[in-house]
Amino acid sequence: MYQYDKYDQTIVNERVEQFRGQTQRFLAGELSEEEFRPLRLMNGLYIQTHAPMLRVAIPYGLLSSRQMRMLAHIARKYDKDYAHFSTRQNIQYNWPKLETVPDILADLASVEMHAIQTSGNCIRNVTSDHLAGISADELEDPRPYCEIIRQWSTFHPEFSYLPRKFKIAVSGAEHDRAAVSIHDIGLYLVKNAEGEVGFKVLVGGGLGRRPSIGTPIRAFLEKQHLLSYLEAILRVYNRIGRRDNIHKARIKVLVNALGAEEFARLVEQEWAHTRETVLLLDQKEIDRVKGFFTEPDYDQDAASDSSLQQKLDSEQAFSNWYSRNVTAHKVAGYRAVFISLKAPKNPPGDATDGQMDTIAELSDKFSYGEIVVAHDQNLVLPHIKQADLYALWQALKAADLATPNIGLLTDMICCPGLDFCSLANASSISIARQINDRFDDMDYLHDIGDIKIKMSGCINACGHHHVGHIGILGIDKKGVEFYQITLGGSAENDVALGDRLGPAVAKDQVANTITKILDVYQQARTEDERFLDTYRRIGIKPFRDKVYKDNEQQVEEVEAVASH
Repeated sequence: MYQYDKYDQTIVNERVEQFRGQTQRFLAGELSEEEFRPLRLMNGLYIQTHAPMLRVAIPYGLLSSRQMRMLAHIARKYDKDYAHFSTRQNIQYNWPKLETVPDILADLASVEMHAIQTSGNCIRNVTSDHLAGISADELEDPRPYCEIIRQWSTFHPEFSYLPRKFKIAVSGAEHDRAAVSIHDIGLYLVKNAEGEVGFKVLVGGGLGRRPSIGTPIRAFLEKQHLLSYLEAILRVYNRIGRRDNIHKARIKVLVNALGAEEFARLVEQEWAHTRETVLLLDQKEIDRVKGFFTEPDYDQDAASDSSLQQKLDSEQAFSNWYSRNVTAHKVAGYRAVFISLKAPKNPPGDATDGQMDTIAELSDKFSYGEIVVAHDQNLVLPHIKQADLYALWQALKAADLATPNIGLLTDMICCPGLDFCSLANASSISIARQINDRFDDMDYLHDIGDIKIKMSGCINACGHHHVGHIGILGIDKKGVEFYQITLGGSAENDVALGDRLGPAVAKDQVANTITKILDVYQQARTEDERFLDTYRRIGIKPFRDKVYKDNEQQVEEVEAVASH
């Protein structure tokens, strides 16, 4: 993984001390709240419902065991013994005291971490595939390019105050596991007709109030032009993106207003002035950054182990976990293991300080000290010898980290919602608990198969509800919490925005509504057909009729709206 040089470390250390002084001045009354607000946002600090919230950057989701131990230490010393992993591959602390935040940032700096540009109208944490570097379907490891983008974008003076926050994702695999198409800029590593590897560039993706799928504006971009082309896109957006209305300020609104063709023309026009400048990315620089992402010293005899199959045959619980939480690795004899942060009684994405310490220890013991934060709020140990899987499973099980539900209904994406977030209209964590209580039969969950529930407590869509197979959006109706359901979304290669099922349902009816939806699916599915496939084959009407059959007038109103 990338290692800070003296310049990186100096920059981060100086930022810590700068913010320490700013915080002291604010607490002394020398800075007003209005003056302090942009300063704290530059350092990832929000003021939420109950306390400040600190968001820490984890570039492209990659952590060392040393860094994970520090995250555990921070949770224990400065918070309430836990933290929350987000869909941006970041980690959030919900209970730090304002006066301790500079100390937290100093502790982070000691392990090459920070909270810079995790909030505010700037380029946020660059995300990627959580199986980057180990997946057999990968054309090339995208992480070096994520790191190049991170270095280019951090403290970029021209893009410190964009019209709105800006998100970039990069993937090098055939299977999109990074939700690339719903980012402001999405980059896919692709190969052209001459066999050269470059980038397919998408712009204008994003969720929130105006959900949009990214539009390709360049089918193939040579690697050497990566930064200059990104800079051209950002310059066009920074120059003519709307700043008069926060709800219309994202690049997706600009692309939609201009049309993709006109936006691409403006980018090409801007790019003509910068493509051959100092932004030109030479192979030497690419190779330098690639040098940080070397493979571990794999055991060449790992594939000869025969104990795995014996354990799978003899212990059903282990076999169930293996079938859901273990995936292939490009090196024979190795696997990648998903650590589920979706145990039934826990808020999705949360991990305690003890669990984080355990994960760090297991990473050192079994995975060459590497951990990855997945887009779907789980963690990955990327390099596990098949002979070690059983011992790893036992250790994870003891720490309540081995729920065998990856990709199943209870593997929900869930934002903190009204329990913490000052922007939320409705709670999310209590709905996740309601769903877990209803669907607690693992045999049933395995029978219905892959299904992605994604839930947000407000229209900002931090839980990516628009692209859930089943999406849940909390809304407020005169002080009462209701939940709008969408069906048929996806953030993968078959990317799609979900269709609204109908009127929002009451808080205590969410699990009942999902039960009815699944009843339709089970009756209509063909053998081994996924929920998403069934939905796309039969359409929304059977689901709508089942959910609203007790209120025919409501169904008629919904269908009248749908017909328009």
